[in-house]
Amino acid sequence: MKPIRPLICMALCLYALAASAQWQWMDKDGRKVFSDRPPPSDIPEKSILKRPGGRGSAATPAVAPAAAPGAAAAPAGVDKSLQERKKQTEDAEAAKRKADEERNARAMADTCSRAQQAKTGLDSGARMARTNEKGEREFMDEAARAAEGERLQGIINENCK
Repeated sequence: MKPIRPLICMALCLYALAASAQWQWMDKDGRKVFSDRPPPSDIPEKSILKRPGGRGSAATPAVAPAAAPGAAAAPAGVDKSLQERKKQTEDAEAAKRKADEERNARAMADTCSRAQQAKTGLDSGARMARTNEKGEREFMDEAARAAEGERLQGIINENCK
């Protein structure tokens, strides 16, 4: 029975070490405070000197510190510089999407304008010619004019909204 006692003693000591997880922070008077509970909410994050280790989410304070008015509340344990970089990336992506949308809108307006001008010229009744696959100039007959008019009207309907 004698070899069992040191093992039991050792196990109890290890258990006591794990149970002695402590918080350490500086209070408003500049004194170090030790506790097994998280600091009160009026203690800023920079004043917390030590947190219990190896506990995952239990290591964060139960009550989050008060945020500045108008600032987004950040989850406890999140790096502020990481949040700032993430916000900058999101802003850059939003600006890029907006620029792409504006470029597409300008292209659609230009296509609309060109299609309307071509349709006006086609509807005027003047003789129109186009170049065929061989590079020869040929005049459009009524069937070709009708087909071109339908094609232009489709472009107008799609781009002129």
